[in-house]
Amino acid sequence: MSSIDGFGFGAGWARVAPGRHSDPHQHDETELFLVVSGHGDVVVDGARHPVSPGMAVLFDPFETHVVENTGSTELVFFDLYWRDPSRAARAATGRSDRRRFGERPIFVFSTPPTPNGDLHLGHLSGPYLGADVFVRFQRMNGAQAWHLTGSDDYQSYVVDLAKREGREPAATAAHYSAEIAETLRLMDIEPDQYTVTDTEPAYRTGLQEYFSRLVASGSVAPQAGPALFDGTTDDYLYEVDVSGGCPGCGATTGGNICEGCGEPNSCVDLSDPRSKRSPATPRIDSITRFTLPLHEFAAELAAHHRLGRVPARLRELASRVFARTRLDVAITHPATWGVPPTEKGADGQVIWVWPEMSYGFLHGISALGRRLGRDWQAGRPEQDWKIVHFFGYDNSFYHSILYPVLYRLAFPDWHPDIDYHVNEFYLLNGGKFSTSRRNAVWGKEILTPDSVDGVRYFLSRTRPESRSTNFTRDDYAATVREELIGTWQQWLNDLGHRIQTRYGGQAPDAGVWTPEHTAFLGRLGARLSAVTAALGPDAFSIAVATAELHEIVTDTVEFAERESAVATIEGWHDEARTAVALELAAARLLAHCATPVLPRFAGRLGEALGGQRPDEWPHIVQLVPAGTRIDLVREFFAEPAVTAAEPVGVGSA
Repeated sequence: MSSIDGFGFGAGWARVAPGRHSDPHQHDETELFLVVSGHGDVVVDGARHPVSPGMAVLFDPFETHVVENTGSTELVFFDLYWRDPSRAARAATGRSDRRRFGERPIFVFSTPPTPNGDLHLGHLSGPYLGADVFVRFQRMNGAQAWHLTGSDDYQSYVVDLAKREGREPAATAAHYSAEIAETLRLMDIEPDQYTVTDTEPAYRTGLQEYFSRLVASGSVAPQAGPALFDGTTDDYLYEVDVSGGCPGCGATTGGNICEGCGEPNSCVDLSDPRSKRSPATPRIDSITRFTLPLHEFAAELAAHHRLGRVPARLRELASRVFARTRLDVAITHPATWGVPPTEKGADGQVIWVWPEMSYGFLHGISALGRRLGRDWQAGRPEQDWKIVHFFGYDNSFYHSILYPVLYRLAFPDWHPDIDYHVNEFYLLNGGKFSTSRRNAVWGKEILTPDSVDGVRYFLSRTRPESRSTNFTRDDYAATVREELIGTWQQWLNDLGHRIQTRYGGQAPDAGVWTPEHTAFLGRLGARLSAVTAALGPDAFSIAVATAELHEIVTDTVEFAERESAVATIEGWHDEARTAVALELAAARLLAHCATPVLPRFAGRLGEALGGQRPDEWPHIVQLVPAGTRIDLVREFFAEPAVTAAEPVGVGSA
């Protein structure tokens, strides 16, 4: 890039050498490329466009763009850029259009849970609720979005539980995988693709082919290195079998990852390591495993993090990880449960389940494609795929650091466009959800067709998005009683009674408008904009969206109380029916905006307003057509009932 001054706007010449590309980036300026010579591609938010001499390319603010030279000579273009605050503001508030979600397949993944137990509310509040709400909102806006997850069968934690249960790992995984799928269904979360890795057809061979690609890159190879072994049994120790002090933050952690600071460990670098196999102090010995020198890929990862949505929390983690001089990550481990590589050099070992998961996501896309009649191939990822990941912070290293590097090695020409949504730990009564201490509320313990809306609402309100939050049974019950029953349902029932009494059960037509009426309509429009932004891809926050839903109701209750002063006074009937029409408009808005979060309630409310289940996202606030039959005198929410139940396995996600 060069710079030319004196135009009154930014200008310069740019050159891209053959076979090279610019770094992905986005900015607030509007930018115009005028191609002078050479040939290449411009990749804008994942969509590829060929360019040649004489073409002009205009970039809106905040569009992520990359210029690639696909020819044999330099690609030269003249660059113009300027700030247009109005255009930037429109782009910032219309990001789903900017990123063309409606034109691209969107694959939304919630971290596949470990089938060593059922799901409790700590699990459900995070990736699974997040991905479900995200997909529902995108579909209401016309996007092609699918929710994918499954069971992560080959975890060492499955082996550990299987030993305690006295059965084979495959039986344990199959049992809890089915339990997990049922709990998700009870939560009104029904993924479009649920991959069971141990029984999925062609999964094993596909994973082995993917691993062979990593080896063929030259960066993954057998390497001798230190490892921990039990001092009595000589068993190889990793993950569930060992604990000690985290080399990053010093907190007590398990093998391979620290739940607190998110940094990986190699087990041998744990302070005061302790084996689960025996009381003896573990010993260190050398072993050959397929290993990835992750420290060599800091620049590649930084480029990836500039392409999609990567929260600062994840970029900060990456800076800590790459501050190390070396980070050699073993991606095979001695085990019998899992998929062995076909390459020689690590006999008796299996592909580590965490690198395996990077392939599992691609396999899920291809499996979904087969059912939909789409030609999506795990071995041929496409540039226009938009991938969105939901996961807990303890999985951040794998999702946002390790996997992009593995994709780079397996598919050098693919630049995966991935958005990351991370949540913190959800606490129970101020402590971590724990089966051993019977400190857990399991999904099946609390979820029924009558309670699911209340559970989804409370988990949404208290979801641990940027900090740890807390669940208590008393807070849950109080929120359902005071907010959903005492405020939402009471208002809707009262409105229904008034419409029955004064308008024969039909929606009145708006009459004369007062300044207070127009102000309230404007307030509803502002709430709609706020919910839309909160559920959008960039600022996604179910907690913020749900708070705005509650504000729609409380705003309307206050408006109704003010208008009640003249509701039955002679001479003000035309103004009174306008107020009631606006309350119905608020109810209609609530039904539509609540659909991604509370689908059952939203469907019942839509029917009560004389329509069908809302399936499109509103862009404006609309009145309910005059004469529509209204049936709001009904029970929308059930009284909460939470009773203690026996724990179900040892859930882990």
